[in-house]
Amino acid sequence: MRLKNKAALITGGTSGIGLATARLFIAEGARVAVTGRDESLFEQVQAELGENALVLKGDVRSIEDMQAIAAQVKDRFGGLDIVFANAGRAFPSAVGDIDEALYNEIMDINVKGVVFTLQAVLADLRDGASFILNTSFVAQTGKHNISLTAAAKAAVRSLARSWSFEFLHRRIRFNAIAPGGIDTPLLGKWGMPDADLQQFKSEFARFVPVGHMGKAEDIAYAALYLASDESSYVVGSELVVDGGASQL
Repeated sequence: MRLKNKAALITGGTSGIGLATARLFIAEGARVAVTGRDESLFEQVQAELGENALVLKGDVRSIEDMQAIAAQVKDRFGGLDIVFANAGRAFPSAVGDIDEALYNEIMDINVKGVVFTLQAVLADLRDGASFILNTSFVAQTGKHNISLTAAAKAAVRSLARSWSFEFLHRRIRFNAIAPGGIDTPLLGKWGMPDADLQQFKSEFARFVPVGHMGKAEDIAYAALYLASDESSYVVGSELVVDGGASQL
């Protein structure tokens, strides 16, 4: 029980990486609050995660939503030992196809949402807490038609370093996880026909050194390490989990 008696908040926790991480955290003894925007998933997620979970509606881009979530989490858990700022958005787009709406969506969810999450929960973070940020391997490599997402995730990587220094006096550890190509429901939001999406996955897997896309659980196990006391000497770092795609 590596997270026994700990309380965690996971944004974007009703599907994909966030949900897989919530399952693992609960299995390791934590109480977990997850946030999401699609209320149609809430009943199913609550039933799956059980009595040690709290499922909350909220948009990380909204200061009011995040403050309301923080208040509910404090009321239920008293304080927080772990935050996984997982909510994010990735969307492939050539420079000429980027309009103001897309720019705002990518930057607001990935960057502003992380800032507002920390602001909302800062007073409730216990000294020595672990705050995990979700970045991406695309911020480390030059990839085709993904510059906007890469820039947003690079900003998040920078926040992990800056906040690590800023909150040393409280021993709060800020670290990042950089997922590679992970097969999650997020890919279905790109609007591709099913056949095209399956072809994309197959082609992507051929360029990953280990030969396949990752699973949500691959990121969940990395988050478990950073959330646990086993990583107490890890501060301001970025753990890359991409099958070697950005390294080899």
